Amino acid sequence: MVTKKLTSLFNPRVIAIIGATANEGAVGYALVRNLIGSGFDGIVYPVNPKRDNILGVKAYPNIQEIPDKVDLAIIATPAKTVLPIVEDCGIAGVSGILLISAGFAEAGEEGQAMTKEILKTVRRYNMRLIGPNCLGFIKPSIKLNASFANKMALPGNIAFISQSGALCTAILDWSIKMNVGFSHFVSIGSMIDVSFDDLIDYFGSDPYTSSIVIYMESLKDARKFLSAARAYARNKPIIVLKAGKSTEGAQAAMSHTGSLAGNDFVFDAAFKRAGIVRVDTIGELFHIAQSLSSQPKPSGKRMAMITNAGGPGVIATDLLMSKGGRLAELSEETIEDLNQHLSPYWSHNNPFDVLGDAGPEEYRKAVEVCVKDPNV
Repeated sequence: MVTKKLTSLFNPRVIAIIGATANEGAVGYALVRNLIGSGFDGIVYPVNPKRDNILGVKAYPNIQEIPDKVDLAIIATPAKTVLPIVEDCGIAGVSGILLISAGFAEAGEEGQAMTKEILKTVRRYNMRLIGPNCLGFIKPSIKLNASFANKMALPGNIAFISQSGALCTAILDWSIKMNVGFSHFVSIGSMIDVSFDDLIDYFGSDPYTSSIVIYMESLKDARKFLSAARAYARNKPIIVLKAGKSTEGAQAAMSHTGSLAGNDFVFDAAFKRAGIVRVDTIGELFHIAQSLSSQPKPSGKRMAMITNAGGPGVIATDLLMSKGGRLAELSEETIEDLNQHLSPYWSHNNPFDVLGDAGPEEYRKAVEVCVKDPNV
């Protein structure tokens, strides 16, 4: 049921934007602009009781007057108005809600009380909800930009999930410059319903997603998250940048997302047991995302290393072995072939050192011969 509901949420045919507006600069305006301007071929219904149309699209006073069954309702209205809107969505048979609005669990006791009532309503009507306090999400393969980001992500095979909307926009800008694409690009916000474990379950079984990259500040249910990660990490790399390492950083994360950040040493150990790759900087996250986008996953543990110096080869070998890899034993045919094209002083072993004076042609031939060896 979880996967079915998320499938409807990420593959909507009919979308309602509650809080749509013609006021440029407003979130409700950006949502309408992005949905009708991205090439999405579904139906988009703006909802605003004070407008007849928005950006040339007929507007409706409330969701219950929309003539079609709505798959995804996007809510971008003040926090105090959200609960009755969620109730209306449930009555109208909406499958999923994307709650952009802020001012809930991160806003103190009153916000936390509203959060509990919203979640009760969502569960009563068997809906799923992403957010609140989020940027939205993008699914490039169907040209769906259900966010207020000013750019469309490129299509690709990485699922990106972030608790920070600002980091989403930074990653989006970078990915376009570096030609890195995504299967899904999700700002998850405060996670009052849909959380990391739900999305790992969903993207883990999605044939168009080959890896999952996460920016995390806090967890709602560590046990569920680690269980989901263990189930898929062997087949799909899961990369996590977990912020809030310091006490001060953890407190900042709590004020941002409204949930506890937890002890960093516990997170570190748990991630390793679950097979999660943890990175420490935005730069590392960028580089790994780029590598995952452009390089296929190795089909086995047997590696061949090409180097132009002995020292780096030794260091790389130690790292490979520490991660469970193996050095491939080169066949006699491979050695003979390399002898024809490399200096007679090359290492004649794996890692094979082509020496410091090797040029592009030597590297090219070394790679060509290497990939033909059945032992690699």
